[in-house]
Amino acid sequence: MANLLSHNRMLVSLLLTLFQIQDKVLCYQYKVGDLDAWGIPTSANPQVYTKWSKYHNLTIGDSLLFLYPPSQDSVIQVTEESFKRCNLKDPILYMNNGNSLFNITSKGQFYFTSGVAGQCQKNQKLHIAVGEGMENIDAAPGPSSSLPAYAPSYPTVFGNIPVSPSTSTSPHFTSTFQLLIIGFVISALFSALM
Repeated sequence: MANLLSHNRMLVSLLLTLFQIQDKVLCYQYKVGDLDAWGIPTSANPQVYTKWSKYHNLTIGDSLLFLYPPSQDSVIQVTEESFKRCNLKDPILYMNNGNSLFNITSKGQFYFTSGVAGQCQKNQKLHIAVGEGMENIDAAPGPSSSLPAYAPSYPTVFGNIPVSPSTSTSPHFTSTFQLLIIGFVISALFSALM
């Protein structure tokens, strides 16, 4: 009997640890531009990437997916200075397979542009800030800079269809709260069995 109780307690401890760890590994894959593929912005939405980066709270562990025709485009990661000047020489990272995935592994400012000459000047470039806030990102110039109160976010490339938020609760807080409730329920069930 004592041996069975020892195994049950070990199982409960293992499950609780698993739930605690699960909260720490939540990460998302974001398709850059959401419904728009990586390409030259249209005249109707010339600041698509500036707006996109302002509405996504990226964290370490997330990844960016750049989709584009590999025969026509590429993605390069550049320095801030190269980003501002649209300098394509000496990129930090070069991706050209049409399905390019950039994994965010640290906090900081990250700058991307098309590797095709002339496309950066047409606003095909992206600046993201991870863990440092978005204060340093310049606002889109002109009257088109007014942004809607809510922009959709796609946690996976071909995943859920976004819905307008019904409350001000963040998805991370909600998932953490749900895990906490599930942990308490499982603990109560195992305690009742002992």
